[in-house]
Amino acid sequence: MLPSLLPFAAVLPATAYSLLSLWCGWCFFRRREAQGPVHASVPISILKPVKGMDEGSYENFASFCRQHYDAPVQLIFAVADGDDPVIPIIKQLIADFPEHEIGLHIAGTIHGPNYKVSNLINAFPQARYDLLMICDSDIRVGPTFLQSVTSSFADPTLGLVSSLYCSSRVLGPVTALEALAFTTEMTPNVLVAHKLEGLSFALGAAMTFRRKALETIGGLQSLVDYLADDYQLGHQIHRAGWKLALDRQLVESMLKPETLGCILARQLRWARTMRVSRPAGYLASGITLPGLAILLALAAGPLPAALSAIALLYLVRTSVCTCFSRCWVTDRLLPAWGWLLPLRDLLAFGTWLLSFLGNRVTWRGHRFIVRPGGRLTPLTKPNLYFFRN
Repeated sequence: MLPSLLPFAAVLPATAYSLLSLWCGWCFFRRREAQGPVHASVPISILKPVKGMDEGSYENFASFCRQHYDAPVQLIFAVADGDDPVIPIIKQLIADFPEHEIGLHIAGTIHGPNYKVSNLINAFPQARYDLLMICDSDIRVGPTFLQSVTSSFADPTLGLVSSLYCSSRVLGPVTALEALAFTTEMTPNVLVAHKLEGLSFALGAAMTFRRKALETIGGLQSLVDYLADDYQLGHQIHRAGWKLALDRQLVESMLKPETLGCILARQLRWARTMRVSRPAGYLASGITLPGLAILLALAAGPLPAALSAIALLYLVRTSVCTCFSRCWVTDRLLPAWGWLLPLRDLLAFGTWLLSFLGNRVTWRGHRFIVRPGGRLTPLTKPNLYFFRN
């Protein structure tokens, strides 16, 4: 009897964590309809570091010009190279929306090993308003996004609001593997942390914050030595005594066609970044990984019992992830792409393991060593023209 029960014990942590994430998701999203009246719109400056073309670049940018928002919106594009192919797209945007304040700032000064932050530092003096946003260039938003994300700032103790993100437009199994990570791993993990610990970090897709909060941590210069500048922005603002919040409206990350190797390299970079940024929590998270549960179940007992335990795990996990996908994230990836979920989980476990086997990462063709705490040391000579994310 005992050998037959061991596979079920092996999948218990991952199964319990799935149910916990369901509860945390329900607690977070059920308050969406219960929110009070939207706070009066305030002027905002949006900084977009851009490099090259993304999937649907023009529509991504234009979505910020089509907001149902009463206050002034300043949109600043930070570009490092005057020959960047995205510049004509930005100029077309400026021509198409003459009623909007849209700026293009081109400068290649490097302030530290994180060249994306260098790009932002170069453009930052152009920002005119006290409410600021940093948003990736591959992000597309709905027409009420600014209204939603700024409404939390009625609380004067709030320093930063992060936005969760998803990808609903996948281009095949490879991009579906990455998009599933947002829905089945990133969003549940963030909501569990939000519920059990409170938010102490930011998510880089779209971060909205007070200028005063940024000044209390020493400005953008305090981020330029780190790989995870988004994590550090939120963490440092939190340590300075400000509250952090998570907006209930998700933004869309527009994925472009890539090889599996490119996606896995990016996942490994993110994993090593989180390992050095949150070492204890990241190590402890291994026990909840479904990929580990699969392998432990297969090793723990007779094959029929192991397969039954894995089936039970995926009955629960698929149901929970489908609830996230259909009800809350609304990317509609599940159940259609549910057959990829076990592979996604095994890849996530493999990435988790590999994150402990080195401290080197590749970022847009450049190699770095990630030091404890997340600081970067370049291994290759920097280019003037670098990267977005």
